[in-house]
Amino acid sequence: MTTPPPSDKIARMESGSTTEAEKSLQRSEKRSHEIEAKIASDPSGFRLLTGDRPTGRLHIGHYFGSLQNRVRLQNAGIETFLVVADYQVIYDRDGVGDLKDNVYNMVADYLAAGIDPERTVIFTHSAVTALNQLLLPFLALVTDAELRRNPTVKDELAASNRPMSGLMLTFPVHQAADILFCKANLVPIGKDQLPHVEQTRVIARRFDERYGRVDPARPIFPEPESLLSRSGTILGLDGNKMSKSRGNTIELGMTADETARLLKRAVTDSDRHITYDPVNRPEVSNLVNIAAMCLDRTPEDVAEEIGDGGGGGLKRLTTAAVNDHFAAHRARRAELMADPGMLRDVLRAGNERANAVAEATLAEVRQAMCMDY
Repeated sequence: MTTPPPSDKIARMESGSTTEAEKSLQRSEKRSHEIEAKIASDPSGFRLLTGDRPTGRLHIGHYFGSLQNRVRLQNAGIETFLVVADYQVIYDRDGVGDLKDNVYNMVADYLAAGIDPERTVIFTHSAVTALNQLLLPFLALVTDAELRRNPTVKDELAASNRPMSGLMLTFPVHQAADILFCKANLVPIGKDQLPHVEQTRVIARRFDERYGRVDPARPIFPEPESLLSRSGTILGLDGNKMSKSRGNTIELGMTADETARLLKRAVTDSDRHITYDPVNRPEVSNLVNIAAMCLDRTPEDVAEEIGDGGGGGLKRLTTAAVNDHFAAHRARRAELMADPGMLRDVLRAGNERANAVAEATLAEVRQAMCMDY
């Protein structure tokens, strides 16, 4: 049987049958378990890339969905690169807002959560020229059809009321450059991001096939692997996707009183007996889940404790759990925000380290492409 080209593989992942998507997810889950075992025994073989768009403040969905896991992987001994993706802010919007303030707030949350700038390279897109230059040769390795099949691009096409920008269309390739500039071989993601990592693997493979190697023993770019998040999804306080634009988030930098006011308005239902039933009671179950994550307990245990306490009892317990869990983070965050010079120094040091890595990678790329004049 002829092996299909990588682009066909991406197409099947993104638009194929449910059965194929389920099989792909099962393979990824199995591989993630194997990677976790390798990390536990010897993390030295991994280099990780992850990051966020500084479009606003980080919230508890970011914390439990990714930030907490990044700290765990950093502390396990994995070399980590953390991109503050400021260029991605202009993908789908006309302005950038108070971008500098958003970036400093994001870095403060990183540090308050336990990211160590001595062990993790924190850098911004816009400061690493060689990373962005990789976009040019990488664009020659993909087709327009592949880009338009990407889930993020498709969602933008479907939802936007204006023409899609060229930058948005090439988002999957820019993301590949983020991963490959530092030769990351591990990317922690949610299952909806699997096609992004697969596209990056395709670009790495096609570059090797088209341009060859500087060192015959190894390709310039490794094919990165996905490490699926072990945490569940946290919904917004209205039961919809957590989003700043909806006003349904609990930001990491909020005060205890602000958190209490938000949770008091959270959507529940009329049944006073609290159960954990995400399918039939998504709003109630979401609050139960938030409390359980903060308390490091199971949702079922938390629901049983509340029992017939109703929505009021659920909100009181969740409020106390959230405020207790994030009290130290908020205190440390306030200290960091009071010293913008230190935050600026963290970014400058990270940008310097990222630039050195990016320039070395670009030098290899130019040599492989016979452009090292």
